[in-house]
Amino acid sequence: MNIENKQYDVIVIGGGPAGLSAALYASRANLSTLLVDKGVTGGQVATTFWIENYPGFPDGVGGPELIASMEAQAKRFGTEIAVIHEVLDLDANQSPLRLSTTEGNFLAKTLIIASGAEPGVGKGKLNIPGEDTLRGRGVSYCATCDGAFFRDLDVAVIGGGDSAIEEAIFLTKFAKSVTVVHRRQELRAAKVLQERAFNNEKIKFKLGRVPVEIKGETKVEGLVVEDVNSKASETLDVKGVFIFVGVQPNSGFLKDNLDLDAQGYILTDERMRTSIPGVFAAGDIRQKQLRQVVTAVSDGAIAAVEAERFIEGLN
Repeated sequence: MNIENKQYDVIVIGGGPAGLSAALYASRANLSTLLVDKGVTGGQVATTFWIENYPGFPDGVGGPELIASMEAQAKRFGTEIAVIHEVLDLDANQSPLRLSTTEGNFLAKTLIIASGAEPGVGKGKLNIPGEDTLRGRGVSYCATCDGAFFRDLDVAVIGGGDSAIEEAIFLTKFAKSVTVVHRRQELRAAKVLQERAFNNEKIKFKLGRVPVEIKGETKVEGLVVEDVNSKASETLDVKGVFIFVGVQPNSGFLKDNLDLDAQGYILTDERMRTSIPGVFAAGDIRQKQLRQVVTAVSDGAIAAVEAERFIEGLN
């Protein structure tokens, strides 16, 4: 697609569950809808092997399969999908809004930003051997999503903040043991979380260590950690590695256009409205408590309904 300045009622940025849900609802409301994504659709879900907690699938569903169904459904109602369109800039100081991408510029009456947040890039990535090749095969960034796959197995959690310790405690519901690996000699998590972790007989600690390699060919077979002082290394016999060292919201293209929190997440109200009229946000890119597929699709539906109402107001 390379139609300069083509105008739509709704442009959705991001092809994950939130974006596809928003596109579905917008298209079904007879709004001309374009979904743009810098890669293939799906977001994090596309790289999630199996999802067991999405309603309607009692035996679980493959991430790629779920996304393919969502995409087909959105297209059936008329959504245009343009992948390999990286968003460069947003001009929200005009009506219609102007979106600049690597493949051209587009105009829209409303915009829904569903560009997500990525735990496997930027500050949320370890960048060690085995991390990329074993992602989805024992390497995970979401205990809530994948914890049940590691029932009665030994796993490791990387990180020492609130998220890491909360997820370590959660994993003890399934795992035989959980080893927390943290580069500092002390955890950074809240004291109440530390107490719960230290009092949990399933949780062990490797403090003052950093992960240097995740071993395995087709699945995780071990984790090599190194002492930050002596540089001595050892291999932990684990079958899963859960990484919680930060998440990077995909909001860099927004620059100073919208109100963001200190971490770069978009601030919205419960109706998904941002600081700019006609611009909405949905899914993991929002500042929110729970980031799951089910909450993402809910956000997308709300954003699309609000976009429809906004357009009705313009008319």
